[in-house]
Amino acid sequence: MTAMSTGAGSIGAAEITRRLAEICGPSFARFAGAADEVAGRLARWVAVPGGPRAAAEVLRLAARHDLSVVPRGAGTKIDWGAVPARVDIMLDTGRLAGVGHQPAASSAASSAASPVVEVGAGTPLRAVQATLERAGRRLALDPPSPGATLGGVLAADESGPLRHRYGTACEQLVGLRWLNADGELVSAGRSAAELSGATPPVGLDLGRLLCGSQGGLGVLVSATLRAQALPTSQVWVSRPVWSPLEVHDLVRAVFAADLDPAAVELDLPATGSPPRPVAAPAAGATSGPPGRPMSAAEASARANHPAMAGRRPDPLPVRGSAGELTVLLEGGRSEVAERADRLLAVLGGAASVAPYAPAWWRRYPFAPGDTALRVEAPAKDLHAAVYALRDAAGTPLSVRGSAGVGVVHAALPGSFAVDRVAGILAAVRGVLLARRGRCVVVAAPSAVRREVDVWGEAAVIPRLREAKEHLDPHRRLAPGRLPGGL
Repeated sequence: MTAMSTGAGSIGAAEITRRLAEICGPSFARFAGAADEVAGRLARWVAVPGGPRAAAEVLRLAARHDLSVVPRGAGTKIDWGAVPARVDIMLDTGRLAGVGHQPAASSAASSAASPVVEVGAGTPLRAVQATLERAGRRLALDPPSPGATLGGVLAADESGPLRHRYGTACEQLVGLRWLNADGELVSAGRSAAELSGATPPVGLDLGRLLCGSQGGLGVLVSATLRAQALPTSQVWVSRPVWSPLEVHDLVRAVFAADLDPAAVELDLPATGSPPRPVAAPAAGATSGPPGRPMSAAEASARANHPAMAGRRPDPLPVRGSAGELTVLLEGGRSEVAERADRLLAVLGGAASVAPYAPAWWRRYPFAPGDTALRVEAPAKDLHAAVYALRDAAGTPLSVRGSAGVGVVHAALPGSFAVDRVAGILAAVRGVLLARRGRCVVVAAPSAVRREVDVWGEAAVIPRLREAKEHLDPHRRLAPGRLPGGL
């Protein structure tokens, strides 16, 4: 039996497993397997607590024995972000699930007329949507990761096309519950007065820092959001585009026409790029855990990992083919039809209307093995960032995302050398610095992660450091995952 030196003395690995089984149940605690990794770092144990109290007990056990804990939802974005310094216990949130309806916090406030819904962190978002759809409602969330849990969407600050109208999941929060590193339950929420707009929303300031923290500040237990009414009608109006500048001019025209779009999305393919393999290992796991090569079993497990879903490469585009700008219109049937006619006149050219989304909608442009980037800039400056990205790379790159809010993803092929990736990052970040934008490495092969700063400049680092000291002073929660190596 392997022994560990901890603050509580020497204790065997099998004893930790036994204690986790006592907390979670015999079927819900085990030694980690080949696919139980975080950005390439293998865990030692996996615990699946049956509720918030059991999750708190797992955290208290970890605190007693100085073990690190990294939460995991469905694992669709487990390869995103920086590699943690260590992963002792992977806390799977799959049993922290459920959907609970609540009345609106303020019936007198029109802004709070929608029902409020509390969702367990481990609940798959598609299950939430299916439940709400039966009542004619939805969460205004549509992230690209198939199978993602609500907690995973919040922890990665992931958003989809509907961000244009409704904001990110974090911006839609009404309440949040999480566990700190000592297993204490923390709650934050808006009062009825705050929901009605009578007072500024101050209750979620600390909780909102958990958005994008990838488990580095707390273990999410549940989130409360408004459920919006399902739109009666949806249409997608698309037009071929050829250059970032053309996209810039068209987006400006759409905004000036006052059409109230629900989403404004862009797809600029890397035409003529060589095809990429479908069954490549997960980004960030191509070389196996740091310090040793990947085994055949690990490669097979990771090739079929949930993180691979939604990242299969698109069919190879024809050289010289156009990209596409697509605008989603939602609302009542007649007024959507009227706005679609106006939008066709604004876009001109070969614009067309469809009752369904294009094939690339809600799909990332990067495939396993690529270096995946998220580029954020004011919408008016997004074209400059894309041009800088292409100029630095010396070739067109796949770019896709929300042109209307200035947030897109781009793919650097896995064939690019580490020095080339570093040079591209430096050039793009230099252009974005003057435009109050940023470029983040979302996922990357292990060799790239080791050599580049995945976060770049992050103005939020001082606030994160303060929150980390308050919620996790001993750095037990996903150590090293936050910007600045926190």
